[in-house]
Amino acid sequence: MSTESSATAPTAIAVTSPLPTPATGTALAALGVVTFSLTFPATAWGLESFGPWTLVALRCVLAALIAGGCLLALRVPLPARAHRPGLLVVAAGVVVGFPLLTTLALGTSTTAHAAVVVGLLPLTTAVCSALRVGTRPSRAFWAAAVTGAAAVIAFTAQQSGGAVTGADLHLFGALLVCAAGYTEGGRLARVMPGWHVIGWALVLCLPLAVAGGAVALAYEPVRVTAHGVVGLVWVAAVSQFLGLVVWYRGMATIGIPRASQLQLAQPLLTLVWSVLLLGEHLPVAAPLTAVAVLVCIAVTQRARS
Repeated sequence: MSTESSATAPTAIAVTSPLPTPATGTALAALGVVTFSLTFPATAWGLESFGPWTLVALRCVLAALIAGGCLLALRVPLPARAHRPGLLVVAAGVVVGFPLLTTLALGTSTTAHAAVVVGLLPLTTAVCSALRVGTRPSRAFWAAAVTGAAAVIAFTAQQSGGAVTGADLHLFGALLVCAAGYTEGGRLARVMPGWHVIGWALVLCLPLAVAGGAVALAYEPVRVTAHGVVGLVWVAAVSQFLGLVVWYRGMATIGIPRASQLQLAQPLLTLVWSVLLLGEHLPVAAPLTAVAVLVCIAVTQRARS
């Protein structure tokens, strides 16, 4: 396959494959949020069987094999050279950085606590988008976004007693790298199919993941359980690939800032899963936070960006 054809094919696909309607784009982004909301509980299950470094490496390897198989089966050409730096940002932020930092955090933090901290992701993504893509959301949008973030911060502070832990530092770092990856992925999804974005980002990380997995397996013990296997399969196939496919498609349709605000609901969904799947206690403040977050989502979806 020639370099010239690989450089032009993605743009041609984007031109002949129109984006879905705004309603469909919102539904796709929302579906992505639902799949992401199960990531922390699935990671907690995975940690029952694997060490954090092993889990992240195996997660990346399996997801890359699935993505690479799809790319090969459909004979998708290599991405254009101009898109490869952006794909590296997606790989560093979404494929490696966020999974690794959140998995390390969940070694000492509950999924409920991690979920509310990562609830700040919509605001960090919107800020990153404004800086990188040049979007200029309205004042109403920013007011609702900041209000939603403030509600999440208050919830987090109330649960942790105002202290910043090592797990929190991992989670704050995850926010920054994931926001960069989401922003770059959303930008690329406007010129190439969203599943190509995450697919090629995963393939780029495959050699590193294989090497990292080999080293991790030599130092971290493995104790296979049903929960551990299910957790690994979910974070690899769904959280790392299928969820991001629909997420990037939705972001390309309705815009990065608006799509990112749908993630305000993600920590609340994760709280529900943490109760149902892990037996954690739902914080008393969760219903109040849910109301505040849902109001903010409604405002941001109506505000002109």
